[in-house]
Amino acid sequence: MPQLSVMDKLEILSDAAKYDASCASSSTTKRDSLGGKGLGSTTGSGICHSYAPDGRCISLLKILLTNFCTYDCVFCINRSSSNVQRARFSVEEVVALTLNFYKRNYIEGLFLSSGIIRSPDYTMAELVRVAETLRVQHGFRGYIHLKLIPSASPDLVARAGLFADRVSVNIELPSEASLKSFAPEKQPRDISAAMGGLKLKIEESKAERAKTSKAPSFSPAGQSTQMIVGADGASDAAILDRSAQLYGSFGLKRVYYSAFSPIPDSSSQLPLAEPPLLREHRLYQADWLTRFYGFEVGEILDRHSGDMLDLAIDPKLAWALRHRDRFPLDVNSADRESLLRVPGLGPRSVKRILDMRRIKRLRLEDVGKLARSLTTLRNFIVTADWRPGATLDSDRLRQHLAPKPQQLALF
Repeated sequence: MPQLSVMDKLEILSDAAKYDASCASSSTTKRDSLGGKGLGSTTGSGICHSYAPDGRCISLLKILLTNFCTYDCVFCINRSSSNVQRARFSVEEVVALTLNFYKRNYIEGLFLSSGIIRSPDYTMAELVRVAETLRVQHGFRGYIHLKLIPSASPDLVARAGLFADRVSVNIELPSEASLKSFAPEKQPRDISAAMGGLKLKIEESKAERAKTSKAPSFSPAGQSTQMIVGADGASDAAILDRSAQLYGSFGLKRVYYSAFSPIPDSSSQLPLAEPPLLREHRLYQADWLTRFYGFEVGEILDRHSGDMLDLAIDPKLAWALRHRDRFPLDVNSADRESLLRVPGLGPRSVKRILDMRRIKRLRLEDVGKLARSLTTLRNFIVTADWRPGATLDSDRLRQHLAPKPQQLALF
């Protein structure tokens, strides 16, 4: 077997990492190298691009330490039985790549995961050694996200959280039955135990830092996870119910949804085609509604017509059309919770409306300046000079507001 160069490994192991979606770098603490202390920054401008909630684009070197793996997860292209080219970085190579890419302003941080080699503890120790070397030996102050191995020892997981901004354990699939069928080496109890341990460590760290700023921080950007959508038969209702349980039980910052992508030499257990990417998008929209808009999962889905989200329109609009009796809503008198349920209004727009109406009665033109668009919004609100016509109660409203299908061009 010919010796691979670092660039050969980079091509293989960055491509192998693309299936992991959970690499956003939001909510981390601000660190920089001003004053000559350390190297790098989590806040400057800078190959993987993630987006923080405020819209900032974060550039990360997103790679696997290795795509060798002793596990044989059916849905994974890097499974032990897969016929793919294998490669492995040394700890020193990952450190050098991260530092060199940062110095060239290519990246602002590192997202590092790995296949399982030798044992979970051995692999986890190598991942931790990368982060520790960057932080301690090189004073690296940029963002680091480490993917944790659930069955690794608690001591190694604790060390990972001391050097990483965010840590994550992939739940992979929404049900234990699916996980047992598709990834028999992964134990649901290990995943839950790892997530629960991380939650406790994060809470303990916050409590200690509230007492003294000298206390070490532990994964200041929290923990996240990922679920694969469309590999098994789980409905959108099952996925969102599982996400709600994860948010409530483990205080996750994010659940990422990754549409299943067919892989070479795949098992007959897997579907032959990927689910529509729009399904992944709708799940993110529904997830956002439960986290920032006050919706319950049971409200978002119309359980009478099935447990899947409507692909034609976004879930908030679908809810509003099912509850037309609640609209139109007067923006000059409605409370915050009711305004958040109006299609076309987000948390920022609602805050602006509440602030502005203390000064004056809002007209439609005023609302247009405070919101992104009036196209959908105008059908669901009343202002000092506007009331929608009978179209709100018409079955044609859905057809009018649904996006028109478009032919995609190749060039």
